[in-house]
Formats: sequence, C-alpha cells, structure tokens
Amino acid sequence: MKLVEALAFASDQLTLAGVPSPQADATWLLCHCLQVDRSELFTRITFDFGLTDVQLLVFNAALERRVKREPLQHITGTAPFRSVELAVGPGVFIPRPETEQVVQYAIDFLKLLPSPGRAIDLGTGSGAIAIAMATEAPQTKVYAVELSPEAHAFAARNIEALAPEIELRLGAMQQVVGDLVGTMDVVISNPPYIPDDAVPIDPEVRDFDPALALYGGPDGLDVIRDISGVAAALLRTGGLLVLEHADGQSNAIRQLLLEDGWQRVSAFQDATFRFRTITAVR
Repeated sequence: MKLVEALAFASDQLTLAGVPSPQADATWLLCHCLQVDRSELFTRITFDFGLTDVQLLVFNAALERRVKREPLQHITGTAPFRSVELAVGPGVFIPRPETEQVVQYAIDFLKLLPSPGRAIDLGTGSGAIAIAMATEAPQTKVYAVELSPEAHAFAARNIEALAPEIELRLGAMQQVVGDLVGTMDVVISNPPYIPDDAVPIDPEVRDFDPALALYGGPDGLDVIRDISGVAAALLRTGGLLVLEHADGQSNAIRQLLLEDGWQRVSAFQDATFRFRTITAVR
C-alpha cells in the first residue's frame, strides 16, 4: 500500500469512528509506525513510497487501537509538552496543551526571583509541570509529588531522562512534604477538578485517563481545598500558588482562597478566552 493510500484510508476510518482530528492522527500514526517525523513522511509521500508488509501490519494494528478511541499518546507512548517529549501510557494523565500556558505563570515568577527559587508540583502525573520548571528555570530547585504508583513510575522515568535534579516523592501530599514547610517560592498543581457526576463525553478521557487524576469530589473542588491548606504551609511569605481548574470554577475557587487567607487572588484566561488558571500570593 502506498503511503498516500494509507493516509487516506486511516483518515476515513478515524472520521467514521468520530475521532476529532482524523487527518492529524492518521499522520502521527504513520510517523510512529515508520519512525520518521512529519517532514520525512511527506517527503516519502511525494516520492510515492509505500509500506512494507511488516509496516502495514504495524500500522493497521495501531489504527485499530485509535479507531477504538484509545488515546494517540498511548499508542505512540509519548506526549509533547512545551519543549520536551514525555513518556506516557495507561495509568498516567496525558498532559494537555492548555497546561503549557498554566506553567508559564510559575516559570515567569521563578525567573524574577533575586536568588535561586524552590518550587513544588503537587500531583505531578507524568512530571510535565515539574520538568518544565526545572528545564526552563534551571536555577530552581524543583520537587514533585505523586499519589498514584502507576503515574509515579512514569514521572520517575521522565525525570530521570529529562531533569534528574528534580526530587520526586510518592505519597499523599499532606504526608510527604512536612520537611519542606515554609521553604517554597512556588506551589503549582493541575489537580483533579471534575465533579464526580460530570463524566467526560470523550472516550479518550472517560475510558483511559485515570479517575484519580480527573474527579475532585461532588463539586470538583475537594483536592483544591486540600491544596490550599498544604500550599499555605509550604510557601514562604510572598510565595505564589498556581492552580489549573475547569471553566466555570474560577469564582468558587477565588472565594475559597480568599476565605483561606490568600492575597492577590487573580484569574487568567486561556488561549480560548476561558478562565482556567488562578494564582494567589501567600
């Protein structure tokens, strides 16, 4: 089968399966199976290259998984995040593009500190946020905490490969950060914030992202309430809290933080003009 035929066939199959970005996903599946980048793939298409029998078998198997709405990142085993490629798979939350903007608030704050700062990522998942801070604000001492052993394994793998200076801890945040009280300049988290009864529509999220990383109690704010208390203990005076949250939660979280004594509580819009980030100062 010619590459152009494989691309068209895969796009059609993914469209029928309801995949939101069939052409892009078909392209990435072909790149993955051929172990080439997009530029090389389209060069091969231009010169009318085809798939070998073995490559076709691998491609069809990958396509079948995506047709069943398994996340593309599980099939390829990687997910891009800012300037790095992260290892991901079953048991760990796949980092989202919108979180790339959230972590920028932390990085900007850390870069403005007059001396090397200290930051901690609560609920690090794949390690995406912690690694971004460590690689883009390299003067910073970064810590990361993860409750799930499955996600912790991915974080450990990514940190070892990309930012081995990060100190990664396994366990509940309330139990593993006692020695860090009063020492942090930044606390950041992309916590579980979906209300328990608001089950996501997309199969990729509903059926494959770990529930521990998605659901935050009846109103979605249970973990954020816990983070408010933990972060207040961890931060130095003047330290920054950065939280990602769902669209529509901004006012409730702002009120929660103000009641907990936080100062300069500010809400920020994402690239689609939805309020998805809150920062507050201790």
